[in-house]
Amino acid sequence: MDTKRDIFAGEDPIKLFKEWLLEAEVTELNDPNAIALASVDSEGLPNVRIVLLKDISQDSFVFYTNYGSVKSQELQASKKASFAIHWKSLRRQIRVRGNVVLEDGSLADSYYASRSLKSRIGAWASRQSSPLESREELESKFKSYSVSLGNEPARPPFWGGYRLIPTEIEFWADGADRLHDRYRWSRANVESNWHVTRLQP
Repeated sequence: MDTKRDIFAGEDPIKLFKEWLLEAEVTELNDPNAIALASVDSEGLPNVRIVLLKDISQDSFVFYTNYGSVKSQELQASKKASFAIHWKSLRRQIRVRGNVVLEDGSLADSYYASRSLKSRIGAWASRQSSPLESREELESKFKSYSVSLGNEPARPPFWGGYRLIPTEIEFWADGADRLHDRYRWSRANVESNWHVTRLQP
């Protein structure tokens, strides 16, 4: 019978994710919620970039972006994504895979409203991933929107969230002599129960 280290204890992988993130918020210098998000293009070529994980619900993970961006176009086409989060200070990592759906309602509105005014205006000024002639062009658009939108800009119709609903979550922790601990939680679909498998390092 396998005896787990205490840090892996529990019956709910999303609850365990939250517990690890809380520890990382104490030890990580910058952005403990930074994830490396992967999508694929129409030819199956992966794209990876760092985004910030902004919400964890009972069954999903939420991040925000411009709906016109390359990442958004790829997510909307495949309806699938994965991400990895790594905390060097804790020597731990989590990998997540699953399906994605839009988070384009009141939660997205609330998060947008919580951002700094300049960040909210910046969301209007940037057509993320599109070609840009110069820095001056971007700053000019920012100034123009600062005047036209005022102090309470509404969330742009082309900006919002995605909710990743996991079917696989893998927890990894550094071990002595590179005998690391890995546990993969998996399920056939969101209605299924989680199954836990210990993996070789």
